[in-house]
Amino acid sequence: MTNVAGPESVPISEPELALAAEFPAADRARWQELVAGVLRKSGRLPEDFAGAPESKLVTHTYDGIDIQPLYTREDAVGEPGYPGLPPFVRGARPEGVIGTGWDVRVRHLRADAKATNTAILADLEGGATSVWLRVGGEALALDALADALNEVYLDLAPVVLDAGAEYAAAAEALLDVLAEREIPPSEAVAVLGADPIGVGARTGEALPVAPAAELAARVVAKYPKVRTLVADGLPFHEAGGSDAQELGATIAVGVAYLRALTEAGLDVSAAAAQLEFRLAATADQFLTIAKFRAARRLWDRVLEVSGAPAGARGMHQHAVTSPAMLTQRDPWVNMLRTTVACFAAGVGGADAVTVLPFDSAIGLPDAFSARIARNTNAVLLEESKLGSVIDPAGGSWYVEQLTDELAKAAWAEFTAIEGAGGVEAELASGALAARLAATWDKRAKRLATRRDPITGVSEFPNLAEKPVSRAALPSTSDGGLPRHRYAEAFEKLRDASDKYLAEHGERPKVFLATLGPVAAHTTRAGFAANLFQAGGLEAVNPGATDDLPAAFRESGARVACLCGTDAAYEEQAADVAASLGAETVLLAGKASYPGVSGNVFAGCDALEVLTGIHVKLGVSA
Repeated sequence: MTNVAGPESVPISEPELALAAEFPAADRARWQELVAGVLRKSGRLPEDFAGAPESKLVTHTYDGIDIQPLYTREDAVGEPGYPGLPPFVRGARPEGVIGTGWDVRVRHLRADAKATNTAILADLEGGATSVWLRVGGEALALDALADALNEVYLDLAPVVLDAGAEYAAAAEALLDVLAEREIPPSEAVAVLGADPIGVGARTGEALPVAPAAELAARVVAKYPKVRTLVADGLPFHEAGGSDAQELGATIAVGVAYLRALTEAGLDVSAAAAQLEFRLAATADQFLTIAKFRAARRLWDRVLEVSGAPAGARGMHQHAVTSPAMLTQRDPWVNMLRTTVACFAAGVGGADAVTVLPFDSAIGLPDAFSARIARNTNAVLLEESKLGSVIDPAGGSWYVEQLTDELAKAAWAEFTAIEGAGGVEAELASGALAARLAATWDKRAKRLATRRDPITGVSEFPNLAEKPVSRAALPSTSDGGLPRHRYAEAFEKLRDASDKYLAEHGERPKVFLATLGPVAAHTTRAGFAANLFQAGGLEAVNPGATDDLPAAFRESGARVACLCGTDAAYEEQAADVAASLGAETVLLAGKASYPGVSGNVFAGCDALEVLTGIHVKLGVSA
């Protein structure tokens, strides 16, 4: 260091600062020792445990992938390549979305053409860059398409159609609008949205694929930038499938379309260019990032063995924030879920992202929720600069490992589908539906036990929240794969509680019989109240009192739950349970005492407990 106070300055030497010099060198063994100490203090690690202590911290995905608590250089997988080059893990384009951002795609479901047009223009003025439009059925009539797109610059804002089985007529209607606007066919950009396999998955009625491929062959000859087919993973995701199941089935749909397109006369490169892939983005940030990266790797492999040149093997991806994760109760929390999902899709390299408005599980979005959905993209792109870095998660040992393992699990699912005759055969036989249902059963169990928590619904519910009312959504196709929402079982109990409140003037109640001093029972009383409220049950806590039986009678409750320390239970549980006169007495903890008929504790089947109380109190939907 040099003193620069004046011309007479002389160098002044200082001792070199060695950061962390007083601490022992960090290594895995030392880290394991510290982990073991923490786990022993929390009671999660027996003193005689001989295995690796971090094994107690490992979690598991629905695909059986182990998520480790720590990833190091030892967990590095093969070289993921470069953006824009095979295997495209790091992105389909070498420049990523730098300078453009991802395509902010907004969904519109209204049947009224004028209202749809107003909403579309508001979205485009507010930052949206493309329009995803449901047409046909109870949604927008095909002959109203031109009115709905009035004053929309279709050469700047591409339209993506969702017409179900009416895709051919919808495609003709959109192409007519493009012709009327005098947009040169060579410059027209759109996605016609033909997805006969997806429609069959939704309805249970198989549609032939060949007509969609023939439509694509006719369209591409005149409109080279228009995509005709969509391989939609949402039916598999909403049926409860895992990430690998969604990826495997969606890739299998893409392969079925690829075969049909080549049979219709297109070469492999032209056929691949006709496809867009739609995948769900969830609030599980890292799995979503890995899903979009793994999907590109899978599709690259499919096209490689199909003979496509490297430059034609990139996948065009449309991310949609998961409809399954959205809640009707405390819907404001959905803003946080969709923000995380949008972030993860962007980091994962999706080309287009649709953020579903926070009230989408309730009904048609209003202007406020649509604006928030748009601005979620804007904040991430414009303020957070998320599009300014290509593959920002690349190189993370965790992300690369997760991408690799997810790709392998999805490839196993894909090859199983292909080995059984393809996705159409798997849907027809019910085999794919059975695998999705098995995963949903596992997911439902974790939701019921709150191991997969839902904030605002199964955790931290607000019984006093004001209901959000929206216009009804157009009916959806059903008869095929089911549509699940993760919160549906808890929300059914909340609906029953609301009905009980309307009929009786009060909610069904559970009395919290707190034992011992306040400081001793606060934790378990809070836990129990949170659990009961998840089922729409009012938790009545009298606090410290010398006469619990009298407080119980005054509460008007018929069910009680003892809350206290283990020591308090040993001394008082049996006597208090007998003195209350309650029809049912539960205990917050795992101990068993005379007069106690059940327990509530972390990991218990909350839905089973809550449903039992509903039945006991005559609460019905």
